[in-house]
Amino acid sequence: QVQLVESGGGLVQPGGSLRLSCVASGNIFSIYTMGWYRQAPGKQRDLVARITSGGSTSYADSVKGRFTISRGNAKNTVYLQMNSLKPEDTAVYYCNAVVMGVSHWGQGTQVTVSS
Repeated sequence: QVQLVESGGGLVQPGGSLRLSCVASGNIFSIYTMGWYRQAPGKQRDLVARITSGGSTSYADSVKGRFTISRGNAKNTVYLQMNSLKPEDTAVYYCNAVVMGVSHWGQGTQVTVSS
């Protein structure tokens, strides 16, 4: 089992920045990928960015060039640096970890981009 705890969400003006953090505990040595998804009201949960244990990254087209995903030195932490935020980035952001083909989710953190 893996437990995920997110932090760093909040209210920010358009063009601003936020950094989300996610700390994993439990069976962290079997984590293959970690990533961030988001879900806006009335919409499905979509991938934002993910990073493999080998360091390979992938991003949704809508955030390329603005968001950066990274992992901490201890490999049980993943960050999402979000720059040039837009109102359409408003959503609940969820941390995800894949362990032996099974997805684990955090509780989510709200990001609101508004003036």
